[in-house]
Amino acid sequence: MAEGLSYRDLLERRAQLDGMAGFEPLWMPDFLFDHQAMMTGWSIRMGRSGQFQDCGLGKTIQELVWAMNVHKHTGRPVLLLAPLGVTFQTEAEAAKFGIEAAVSRNGSVPAAITVTNYERLHLFDRGDFAGVVCDESSALKGFDGQRRRQVTDFLRKMPYRLLATATAAPNDYTELGTSSEALGYLGLMDMLARFFTNDQKTSKAVRVWDGAQWRFKGHAEEPFWKWVSSWARAMRRPSDLGFSDEGFALPPLEYRQHVVEPGSPPDDGTLFEVPATGLREERDEMRRSLDGRCEKAAEVLADASPGIAWCHFNPEGDLLARLIPGAVQIAGADLLEAKEEKLAAFAAGEIRVLVSKPSITGHGLNWQHCHRMTYFPDHSYERHYQAVRRCWRFGQEHPVSVDIIATPGGARALESLKRKSAQADQMFEALTAHMRDALGVDRSETYDREVEVPSWAA
Repeated sequence: MAEGLSYRDLLERRAQLDGMAGFEPLWMPDFLFDHQAMMTGWSIRMGRSGQFQDCGLGKTIQELVWAMNVHKHTGRPVLLLAPLGVTFQTEAEAAKFGIEAAVSRNGSVPAAITVTNYERLHLFDRGDFAGVVCDESSALKGFDGQRRRQVTDFLRKMPYRLLATATAAPNDYTELGTSSEALGYLGLMDMLARFFTNDQKTSKAVRVWDGAQWRFKGHAEEPFWKWVSSWARAMRRPSDLGFSDEGFALPPLEYRQHVVEPGSPPDDGTLFEVPATGLREERDEMRRSLDGRCEKAAEVLADASPGIAWCHFNPEGDLLARLIPGAVQIAGADLLEAKEEKLAAFAAGEIRVLVSKPSITGHGLNWQHCHRMTYFPDHSYERHYQAVRRCWRFGQEHPVSVDIIATPGGARALESLKRKSAQADQMFEALTAHMRDALGVDRSETYDREVEVPSWAA
């Protein structure tokens, strides 16, 4: 226990605010689409809720309208936390609709809605705000433990809270538990105890947590989704909740696969290449194919303007930036101000090819002006999903091309992405089905369009 901190103080510090609820909306502007008005109104009435909506459905404007309602109701400002580079987008979106919002980078409160990066949260005083919006809240798990604790502590006693993200990790239902806990509902460990059982032998484990694997208890899956539906809403398209999909059609998404052979012999002394069968072998193959993969990416993006070259490791980013004419890299070591300047320049069309990692720039940014990218596959479905969705989102006017550049051993990573994609579809369908039941929505329309499966996922 920290010096000078009593046990009572410790309990008070860890306690959640209890008994709070929302209120009837005070302002529901007519520029909202019907599905946006319904989702926003529900979150205002809830007071503390999660919104899991796909990219391009208008989460930003819903967050801003929610925050303005909290401001009008309490007379106090609201803090909107966003990933790196998203703050200027949010400020511009607010200005477009005449909503009072401004970016702060120093802890000041310049407007009814104060917008800042997660990385600057430590500069702000929780007592200045009546509510908090966590934009792209699934990005939280990518932060270090100290920053996650900062966000959790900041939210703990906040009267009004909204978490918004395009997707929770499809094979990680416990992420829903951390969202519930952040909102002041059932805690993560309580969720696990209520709906899951520890079973390290089952193939239906939902994730590894502290060395243990968890699966649904018998007959617990339906109650679990009903519980999630009590504090969260999910939507991949407006028709999920009975609204028209007009104006929310996605253009074609084309995957092209390129296989690059490793350029040097294996480290284990073998004379011939053998397929990578584990993570260690995959990493070794990725390392030995570095030059070939980056050269292929430069070749593919030679005529792209603009384009994105996604990478996962510093040597990849450094080499891509050298090989691709007109490329600008955003690296982890860059200062926050430098990252934001580069992101703004790319969004404005001043950079031909952006080189970066999905972990740095893969959340929340709207890049419908771009429809070309290269991607080195790994086992993270969410990184891949978020990277592709920067461009392939509602509002994109061109077909989007994703060039997957893999090694012969990359088949395991591609198979992993395929499996997790199916799990994501299952998770969202379960959640939206229970919400439709709760709302009395009859989605009787038949969707008979044939789904095109990319070659790497076939």
